[in-house]
Amino acid sequence: MVRDLYEGARAARMLSILITVMSIAPLLGPLLGGQILATAGWRAIFWLLVAVGFGTLVLVATLPETLPERNRNRDLLVRALVRYGELLGRQRLLGYAGVGAFFYAGAFAFIAGSPFAYITYHQVPASLYGALFGLAILGIMALNMLNVRLVTRIGSDRLLRLGAAIAAASGLVVAISSRTDAGGLWGLVVPLFVFISLNGLIVANSITGAMADFPQRAGAVSALVGAIHYGSGMIGSAFVGWFADGTPWPMGLVIAISGVGCFACTLLVRGADKRT
Repeated sequence: MVRDLYEGARAARMLSILITVMSIAPLLGPLLGGQILATAGWRAIFWLLVAVGFGTLVLVATLPETLPERNRNRDLLVRALVRYGELLGRQRLLGYAGVGAFFYAGAFAFIAGSPFAYITYHQVPASLYGALFGLAILGIMALNMLNVRLVTRIGSDRLLRLGAAIAAASGLVVAISSRTDAGGLWGLVVPLFVFISLNGLIVANSITGAMADFPQRAGAVSALVGAIHYGSGMIGSAFVGWFADGTPWPMGLVIAISGVGCFACTLLVRGADKRT
């Protein structure tokens, strides 16, 4: 929908605003869930999920179509799959999708590994884990709002490269800290906070860049990039579990590789730009 209504830097700006709003949910979710559990019991949580799901269906059913009639595509499923194959052959699109994919791998590694790293390994009380996790969500919101302010002046590609470079650096610091215990708990919390906060510079700008060259295929590009992002996230979290060794090291290693991969994919985009 954003791509239907906005282009270029304005699209990146609107995506950042949407992500900021969406970030409120994981921040408030644990607090709301705890209150419901305390006052109405665990069954009430599932009834709330039913109500939210029903409300979502109603909103989707009543949401107006924003894509102009002339741009709508009614191809069969087989043709849609062929289009996905064609899109995967475009280096610029793969570069943009790859930046987000590596970031999601690192972010999901954080989600999978941080409870063990904080609570079990560093002996953080379980009651405080939510605060540390919420700190990362606040960082995401802050950098998304910063992206909103800067993207029209600096450009989404430059902000994307900056975010990817910082992701690589902070990811390497996470790996060193998780391997050596340098800095103790805060030696891990601070670089993790930096890495996760970079969602604000990476996700919206990578999606905007991927869709910029394909205005007539924005839906296909969005679906493909989303699948790549979340698929990579699943792989990142799985690696943390597969290589678990009783320390935060597997999480740190996955995040470091993810950060370096983010930056490498920005070079892929620049390489494609130079050839065009």
